[in-house]
Formats: sequence, structure tokens, C-alpha cells
Amino acid sequence: MSASFSRRALLKGAALGGLATTGALSGCSSGPPPGAATWSMWSSSPEEQRVWTDFGHYVERRMHIRSASTLTPSDGYPTKLDLQLVSGTASMVTALNGWLIPTYASRGAHRPLDDLIAADPDFDLDDFYPAIRSISSFAGRTYAIGFDVAPTVLYYNKTLLERNGVDPPSPTEPMSWDTFRHLAIELSKPKDQYGFTCSPTIDDLVSWIYCAGGNVVDGDRDTSPLDAPEAMQAIHYVVDLFTKDRATPPIDNLVTQNASGAALANFLQGNVAFMQNGPWQVLNVRKASFEWDIVPFPAGPAGSRPRVSGSSFAIPSGVTGDDLDLAWRLLKTLTSTGALDIYARAGRNNPARLSAASAFEPPPANLGIVQRILKGEVAGGHPFDVTTNWNRVRLLLAQDLPRAFLGQKSAGDTIDGVMPRLNALMRQHRDAVRQAT
Repeated sequence: MSASFSRRALLKGAALGGLATTGALSGCSSGPPPGAATWSMWSSSPEEQRVWTDFGHYVERRMHIRSASTLTPSDGYPTKLDLQLVSGTASMVTALNGWLIPTYASRGAHRPLDDLIAADPDFDLDDFYPAIRSISSFAGRTYAIGFDVAPTVLYYNKTLLERNGVDPPSPTEPMSWDTFRHLAIELSKPKDQYGFTCSPTIDDLVSWIYCAGGNVVDGDRDTSPLDAPEAMQAIHYVVDLFTKDRATPPIDNLVTQNASGAALANFLQGNVAFMQNGPWQVLNVRKASFEWDIVPFPAGPAGSRPRVSGSSFAIPSGVTGDDLDLAWRLLKTLTSTGALDIYARAGRNNPARLSAASAFEPPPANLGIVQRILKGEVAGGHPFDVTTNWNRVRLLLAQDLPRAFLGQKSAGDTIDGVMPRLNALMRQHRDAVRQAT
């Protein structure tokens, strides 16, 4: 089986992970076993790898065919997937983080699934949370089927708070920004103890921007509202936690600090009170040597509206004929209630199916708030608004934002400096949407 899209399309797509600039366009896979059900996924820890191993066993039991998974660390997954798509060695089903779906859909790298869904009376799309159905769609068509969906939440170190005489936060009422900042500063006073950690990247910053009523993407214009007063209020708030309040662990290496697991590594040290992260880290935080739990994200001027993220499985456009039939059966198996029960029981993340929700069980004790937030019963969430070139937006901001988090340049000057290039990317995004529709 091979699934490819053109080198030209890849270059036009402007290089996920800087692939085009490296010139690394040659395939490197040894190829899947003949006749196997091939699928790819990111995996960054032994705990995660065990989950995917169990998925593979489940596929083999249900489909009576060999399962061949390709597991890649999360930070390198998009670049490897691009390589595989170009070289025709991609798996017949590939996992996609939600922010990548518009990118691949607009470039024709993955196929719409609406015809397969309509022709399959056994498949119930209504069993999936509305949020993940929205995340998995582009231009009115379904390009992927979700396996997880969840809002960003706030982890807290119960042991550290108790040691400092601080009561646990409410599991149902989000803290105000003022209360959270006060606590973060108070808990940072002892030497080598910090109140808060998050990644100094736009993907973490965006939850604060939503809570202030701002956004990075404006669907009706060719310009970004990142320099609007609402967004700037959030940026100043978070940057101040780093530079003025000294409430975060010091940044001594921007490369590692920007990596997806940096905030988790800080929190697991046991000397940080609060961590911004998603319930997808429950599996990894369960190995912490201290007591912990989760609470809703702090409420800003617009309320508690952290980004809601999700991930899905999709079928590359190059999968055709008998392979397409096998790919659809494999995709359904990987996103079935039975598979997502495995996923949820392991604590990997909140499952995308309503019928698998009960399998996502504590610890932590407050885990149920994840589903209550998705249902609108506690706090709230905001769709993770991304562009068809979101990775280029991320890379652009990753070049400039660190100077603000390091205190080398003001937040205002940083955003002013980045806006012309950011607006150029917004115009490219709008053009890509117009061409795709």
C-alpha cells in the first residue's frame, strides 16, 4: 500500500516542521508488511507506547489481520508524515492532531470521508462529541474521525499547596485571573519553588487569549486580531508571570522549553504549584511522586474559555481500491468504542466517543470536569481556531515570542514586530480556503 501526494503540493504547503528548507524529501521507510493494516501515531513515552500496543492487539482480534503501527515522538511526527506522504510510504490510516487537519485537507493530502460514512449504515457519527466533529472537518466536509477531544485544564500539586497552607481550588468554579496570579506569586516565594508553568508558545498562550475575548485568527478578515486590546491583555498577563512576577521556572534553554513536554517535565519535578495542560497528560502525570488533581482553567474577562483540542484518524488521498476498503474498516476499528475504552482506561485522554466516556476514570479525583466542560456544565471551552498554514504561524511566533518571555523585548514591541508577517500568513490562509472551496 502506498499513499502519496506531490512534492509540489508539499512545497506549496510550506513545509510542516521546516521540511522543505532542509531538502529532506527522500523516503526512508522500510515499508509495511504485505497485507498488513498499517497505521501511524505519535508516541513520546513508554506509557503511551503500551496504549498503542494494546490498540494493535485489539485491531488484530477484531479484523483478523496483522496490525503494523508506526510510532514517532510527537515533536517529529508532522515532519515524518510529510516525508511518508511524499514518498508514498504513508500508512493507510494516519493520526492527525486537530490543528493539522485544515492543512492536509486544503492540500488534498487526505481524502474526505463523507462518501464512506454515507455508504456505511453501521457507522454512527452522532456518537462523537460535536467539538471533535468540528475539529475533524474542513470546508463543510469530514476529513477525519476523532479518537480524543478535551479542553485545556489546570493541574495543581496538592502536596505543595497543603505544605504552604493553601486550600485546593474549587473543582467547579474557575479561579479569576487576579486570584490565580496572587496564588502563583505567593507560591513562588520559597527558593526553587514556582507557582506556574506552561510552554512559552502560541499554542499555550492562545487559551489565555480566548479567556480575554481575543483570538489569533479572524475568519472574516485577511488580518490577525493578535494585536487587538483583548489579545494584548492576555499576552501581557502571561508574560508578566514570567518576567515580572518570576512565578515560573527560569527559561535556560529555549529549544527544550518550546518542546511539547517541557511544562510537564517542570511540573513532575514537584516544585511547581500549577501547570497548564490538557487531560492528555493524565497518563504521564500519574507517575508523579506527589498528590495532584485538576481544576477548570482560570477565568479571564471573557470567562474560562481555554482551547478545546482533539485528534483524529484520517485516510491519505493515495489510498484507493481494495486498500481503501481495508483502510475504512481499520479507521472504524481504531475509533470504535472498544478501542477508545482501552484508550480512556489507560488515562491517555478523554475519548472522542460519548459511548466510551465512562471508561475515562479517576485518578485524578476531578477528572469528571473534562466531560462536564465539554457539555457546558462547568466553565467552558473555545474551539482551537487554526489556519491552513498554522504550523507556519507557530514557527513565526516561536521565533519572536521568546524574546518577550525572556524579558528582552516588551510584549507590545514583540507583537508589533510580528504583525506584518502574521498578516501575510493570514492572507495566504484565506487564499487557500478560497481555492479549496
